[in-house]
Amino acid sequence: MASGSDSALTPREAARYARHLVLPDVGRTGQERLKAARVLLVGAGGLGSPAALYLAAAGVGTLGIVDPDTVDVTNLQRQILHGTAGLGALKVDSARARLHDVNPHVTVETGAVRLTSANALEIVAAYDLVVDGSDNFPTRYLVNDACVLTRRPNVYGSVYRWEGQLSVFATEGGPCYRCLFREPPPPGLIPNCAEAGVFGALPGVIGAAQAMETIKLLLGVGETLVGRLQIFDALSYRWRELEIRRDPGCAICGDQPTQTELIDYEVFCGVEAEPEGEGMTVGRVDPDELDAVLEEEPRPFLLDVREVMEWHNVNLAHLGAVLVPMREVSARMDEIPRDRPVVVYCQTGVRSLDVAKLLAAEGYADVRNLEGGIAGVVG
Repeated sequence: MASGSDSALTPREAARYARHLVLPDVGRTGQERLKAARVLLVGAGGLGSPAALYLAAAGVGTLGIVDPDTVDVTNLQRQILHGTAGLGALKVDSARARLHDVNPHVTVETGAVRLTSANALEIVAAYDLVVDGSDNFPTRYLVNDACVLTRRPNVYGSVYRWEGQLSVFATEGGPCYRCLFREPPPPGLIPNCAEAGVFGALPGVIGAAQAMETIKLLLGVGETLVGRLQIFDALSYRWRELEIRRDPGCAICGDQPTQTELIDYEVFCGVEAEPEGEGMTVGRVDPDELDAVLEEEPRPFLLDVREVMEWHNVNLAHLGAVLVPMREVSARMDEIPRDRPVVVYCQTGVRSLDVAKLLAAEGYADVRNLEGGIAGVVG
């Protein structure tokens, strides 16, 4: 990674940051501190977009961005770093171009790579602070643990449907992400963004707040969110705050940590890929075949494994579908007939595939997954 330039402000920079220079808590000394700072953004998506834009505009001297993805049309509803012209481009390349336009005085270091246990410590250690804009549990735990082990603050944010969360973890004496969430939720219990949706402006609120917390930490001013979790409900426009304390028994940041290196976070979160040739085999149904399949004798049992709210939004009740949310399948298996084929669906086909494999493992003879989920039928 390239090192930052001299932190003294040039006349052009002084003019650009004039509104900061007159702030008593920033001034020239603070602005030069920002110029000398190095911040890593994990993800150039919904949260990383506003965070990166505001950090660049504020004059943080070096921004590192890691994200292996390319710009997709479904990103544009909320990922404001990217535009229509960038469709198909690497997100880090799109981000670099946009940030250079926002502030050419900022150095942008990019890596079109996935953060892993093999590279995280080296990457994180090259920066002063990390902004976590990831959208999955394995990466969140990985970022947390890498920050604890390298003693780098972790400015955490997450969004889900209409709710956002915000905190600062892994500071000296403060709690870490594991102190709040000791273990990840069961795989598939919480739908991803593609399945559950996210209100487009919500990441703007949380990502901008992440940038604000980052700047306060770099300047050493104000009261940060260390030891506090902010929860924002966009529908009611209400903020709630929970106190978080460091857990002395925490596996990574506790008084006697039992984990002193990075682990396999896919395994830890229960989402590891099955080895080739292993696992239960299930059939598949293409969306355009569904009507014909449901005319078979005996008529297949159509099982919806989404959440109740998703069912109320759109469902296949007119085709005889029955709702049994994924987290309740094991306890309600007696409601799923064994003497008929079973066609399982969710929003996009991800959760339903896991349920179909579970049913096959439990002895159901004919289980099929609806490829693409209900989105492929009604979308």
